Amino acid sequence: MTTTNKSQMSEPEARTTNSMAWVERLAAFTERVVPDAISTSILLMVALIAVSLGIGTPMSVTMDAYYRGLWSLLAFTMQMTLILVLSLILGATPFFKQLIVSLSRLPRSVPQVVTGAVLTSGAIAYLNWGLSVALGPVVAIHFCRQAEAKGLRIDFLFMMAIVAGAGAIWQFGLSGSAPLLMATPGHFLESTTGIMPLSTTIWAPATIVLVVSFLIVTIIAGVIWMPKKVRPISEFADAEASVVESAPEGPTGPRTTAIWMEHSRWVVAPLILMLLAWLYVHFAVKQLSLDINSMNTILLTLGVILHGNIARFTNAVREAVGLAWPIVLLYHLYAGVAGLIQFTPVGGFMVSVFDPIMTPYTFPVLIVLVSALVSFFIPTSGGQWLIQGFVTVQSAQAVGHTAQRGLLALGVGDHMGNLLTPFWAVVGASIARVDFRLMFGYRLIFAGIWFVMGTLAFTFLPC
Repeated sequence: MTTTNKSQMSEPEARTTNSMAWVERLAAFTERVVPDAISTSILLMVALIAVSLGIGTPMSVTMDAYYRGLWSLLAFTMQMTLILVLSLILGATPFFKQLIVSLSRLPRSVPQVVTGAVLTSGAIAYLNWGLSVALGPVVAIHFCRQAEAKGLRIDFLFMMAIVAGAGAIWQFGLSGSAPLLMATPGHFLESTTGIMPLSTTIWAPATIVLVVSFLIVTIIAGVIWMPKKVRPISEFADAEASVVESAPEGPTGPRTTAIWMEHSRWVVAPLILMLLAWLYVHFAVKQLSLDINSMNTILLTLGVILHGNIARFTNAVREAVGLAWPIVLLYHLYAGVAGLIQFTPVGGFMVSVFDPIMTPYTFPVLIVLVSALVSFFIPTSGGQWLIQGFVTVQSAQAVGHTAQRGLLALGVGDHMGNLLTPFWAVVGASIARVDFRLMFGYRLIFAGIWFVMGTLAFTFLPC
């Protein structure tokens, strides 16, 4: 056996090794020091209590703020849980699985694999954030499986981070919570901002440029910084097993009436018709816009249609509910932390710190940074806008910017926080059945890219 040291390497090989070391060191460092999402929520709670008391808030008010926040998102948590569960159910349908498998078979080189995975996960994210969370890990798994079968060196953990990075564009896609809210008549800031047409937010020139350019840069970064010492998908047996079809294709026991009903398309037909009628009344008769409930109804309808029978659908439900545990529990722990911001002077204090340096040119970057910080405590962009929206709009008007620019900058900060905190990393890792710490460091790379590009876009481009 022979060994090769740096002195025996060619100059290009040595340069490549040195340039790649920081990526692997970053991943190794975060694996050692980043706590899990529950521990993080506890640390944030302690820190905010200290800040609240430090600025003179009585202990009784501080404690009451936490109690008010703790269970304040019960209804919202169920809606978010359903979005993720129904998205997982939809992602488990043969249609979506086969679509992703078919796309994963197309690439013939490492750059093509990265490009295919980014464009696939980006398209899914633009359609719906829940599908992005549910299918992003599936995209990574299938593209890595096909790449390894062809002898292409793709690091599975880095690919998980790549698709998570590409998923950032959901903030300005068709399910963007804050833009959809502000485009809906009767929203909480209508008297201040009026209705914000989507043409001024998610379809503004700056937003479109950011979405397209970010995907391109993500592809380039994914190719250039792919670890040289790759950990292929075959090293993660549980991840590979997570995409294996487990639902029975047909009845396996006696052909009883109950078994026939579970596998019959006719039995689910009335439910499908009722759900389609609900959607028709919502959009055509009442002429209401897309909201969380209608989005969940669409996902439920498509899931039932594409699974085709009760047996396949309920099997997918059992799998999906187990994977949604982070939202079921963590939303409430983070809601308690959010209460410390919303119901004490802490929120205003955090914003006021930046008032002396707030100018038309510093406004976007400061909003991004504040929003990233707030998203550590509030892991939902819609909830974050409800808390930050009024202050953000006031700050925008004070420096001569539109409220839209503030909303879009907040979206950049929100997803920067999503990539910097364990909350959503845990969700994706649970779906792929890997330890989130193994890939967490790689996510920081794409958080940095998103921050730089988003800040530049909403500082200098029209919106």
